[in-house]
Amino acid sequence: MKRILSILAAALLLCYFIFIAFVAKGEKDDAICREVTVVIKDSLDRHFLNKNDIVASLKNAKLYPVDLFISRINTDKIEKHIAKNHLLATVSVYKTPSGKVKIEVTQKMPVLRVFSADGSYYVDDWGHIMPSDFQYATYLPVASGNIEKSLATSDLYKFALFLRKHEFWNNQIEQIYVHPNKEVELVPRVGSHRIILGDFNDFEAKMDNLQLFYEQAIPRTGWEKYNIINLKYRNQIVCTKK
Repeated sequence: MKRILSILAAALLLCYFIFIAFVAKGEKDDAICREVTVVIKDSLDRHFLNKNDIVASLKNAKLYPVDLFISRINTDKIEKHIAKNHLLATVSVYKTPSGKVKIEVTQKMPVLRVFSADGSYYVDDWGHIMPSDFQYATYLPVASGNIEKSLATSDLYKFALFLRKHEFWNNQIEQIYVHPNKEVELVPRVGSHRIILGDFNDFEAKMDNLQLFYEQAIPRTGWEKYNIINLKYRNQIVCTKK
């Protein structure tokens, strides 16, 4: 009999806790949102937008959740609206246990500036086009010439990532020019020579060969001896002296 009473007591206690949980959840759902927290995770090194920009965008779209019931706040809709901003890479919107709405975003990072017949724009580190309607002071390689957006977001994007990941090339290559025949020419920051890359096929091997040439030949000849350094022929470098 005592065992049965113990089981009944435990069952009643469990039901009580379940009831309290549902009541608490109902109270939270019926609570009113009093605060929105915006976290820009990479704001220390990227300053394309601030918290006020995101709040203003939500207010203009009548999606600002403050003073709304928690249960009526559609975080998916808020997230999709914020994600329309072409400066953002990721967006996450969720409700906290304390009844607040938290917004976390990361920004895109430009890796290349393009000037072409299609206009001026950036290419970001995801390989997407970013309009040039914002200020970005950090040095980026500039690409110009016969550049279609399909090229900018494929081979040019990959080449720009390669430059960015290599400190020497990131500092040395200042401009990229694409000729009408798709031959690529590089303008270095140090030295008055032109670098003919050819096409983008095997560009990593070509740049490795050029770095070896810089390390072995330039210390003996100096930066001003050559007019053209041609990398387009497989496994060889052809130089034209001034």
